[in-house]
Amino acid sequence: MENSIYQISLSGLGISILMVVPVLLILYFWKLQYGNALYAVARMLLQLILVGYALSYIFATSSSLVVLAILSLMVFVSSWIALGSVATERRQQYVTALIAIAVGGGFVLLVTTQVVLDLQPWYSPHYLIPIAGMIFANSMNSVSLAAERLQMELKSRGSFDDSRSNAFHAAMIPAINSLFAVGIVSLPGMMTGQILSGVSPLIAARYQIVVMCMIFSSTGLSTAIYLWLCRKHRQQLADPI
Repeated sequence: MENSIYQISLSGLGISILMVVPVLLILYFWKLQYGNALYAVARMLLQLILVGYALSYIFATSSSLVVLAILSLMVFVSSWIALGSVATERRQQYVTALIAIAVGGGFVLLVTTQVVLDLQPWYSPHYLIPIAGMIFANSMNSVSLAAERLQMELKSRGSFDDSRSNAFHAAMIPAINSLFAVGIVSLPGMMTGQILSGVSPLIAARYQIVVMCMIFSSTGLSTAIYLWLCRKHRQQLADPI
């Protein structure tokens, strides 16, 4: 198989952007939040252009400190975004979410990059940054789902154990569904990208297995740590020293 990838021309890129216009028009004529969607599209374009330039610099760096700084930024930002579902408690729960994502996602990132892949050097940005992005993004989403469900369950049930179980179950649904669907309903991004670039489908499948396992583990661990810390916090409030 030829080890190459089709180049997207500027005109082709423009056409792909135009594909969002019909949806924006539907939102407009149906009097929905078209402004928010338009802002989201514009922000996506700006973010990806900027990150393209940034990654060109990051991938060329030979400094482990630069890579660690990027990883730290990912954790701090993802922890803040995760609590958007419980915005009224965002400041109070930020440290909880930060610890959950850093510990749960960080453990999986460490095992994946330093044991499974055995990166040389250990901070190789071409691998470490994209893998960290997948791990922390999925941990962020699971913590966000858990936070929202836990808040709702506590208001309706009151029992923390039942609320915790329901919150954990809800947070894990996307990860579990993706395990069922992968290879049958969809070919995930990493596998598709590797196949398009000429990598053997069998090798691409190995990488995707690693990705699916690390996402499932990071979401489960980060969510469990978050819920455990929430319980500890409630106990401290109930039993002040």
